[in-house]
Amino acid sequence: MKKHTSKSKISDILENPNNNAILKKYHVPCLTCPYEPMEMTELEIGKVAKVYGIDLKKLLEELNKK
Repeated sequence: MKKHTSKSKISDILENPNNNAILKKYHVPCLTCPYEPMEMTELEIGKVAKVYGIDLKKLLEELNKK
């Protein structure tokens, strides 16, 4: 299982279909953004969390649970 960090790209996180629900739980807006197809491979979860005030530590803990 790949460990996610603040540098992980949204597209890499979404390789695991279960992570979609986790991102929705934390209200990551990228999943419904009209620019999503162009940005998913470039956006880092740490930058997204900072811009939108998402608790990155808790999000990463949940994404990295086995």
